[in-house]
Formats: sequence, structure tokens, C-alpha cells
Amino acid sequence: MKALIELEKMEFRACHGCYELEKVVGNRFLVDVGIEAEVGEAAATDDLRKSVNYLTVYELVREQMAIPSDILENVAHRIAATLRERFAQIERVTVKVTKLAPPLGGKIAGVSVTLSE
Repeated sequence: MKALIELEKMEFRACHGCYELEKVVGNRFLVDVGIEAEVGEAAATDDLRKSVNYLTVYELVREQMAIPSDILENVAHRIAATLRERFAQIERVTVKVTKLAPPLGGKIAGVSVTLSE
């Protein structure tokens, strides 16, 4: 049995960006994670160890968001790779990282990178 597990709009303050000010001051980011996983055994047995633990996913995302990167592509890739490494039952993971109000010289709500592995 396959499931799509989604953690939506996790908000973090982090120092991602290619400009020096971003690396010092930081910015607000949203992260969305979609995980396609085999959960048949977990569903049948009600055993969390056989599923993808949402708290662990959040903690792994938080750890990766704390590591500064110049580009969002790197952040999204590190999150996806960490999740796949931790949970063998993941078949596909999609990570969307959004930088809110990026310093682009005008009014903009955000810029996002979405990566699927």
C-alpha cells in the first residue's frame, strides 16, 4: 500500500542566499515535503516504526535548514537526500523551499525551488 505523506508550510529562519547580508541577517523560509512511501505494513499493524515518522521528518528538515547554502537547490537536495537515507520505505520525495520576500529589488512574495528525487 502506497501513501503520500505531506508536511506543509514548515517555517524556518535561515541564512541561505548568495548575498553577504542574507548570510548574516537571514530570511524566512517555508518548506513543503511530499513523501511517497510504502506503508502497508504500518497501516496493517499500527506500528510507527514501519512508517515515516512526521516528527523525525520535521527534525531532519530543521537540521538541514540550519546549514547555510548559497542556493535553494542545494537546500532542497540535502533535505531530500537526508530523508531518503533515513527512511528506506520512501520511494519518491518532493521538497519545495520558498524564500519569503527575497531581496530582488521589488515587491515579491517569494521565490521557490521544487525538487523531486
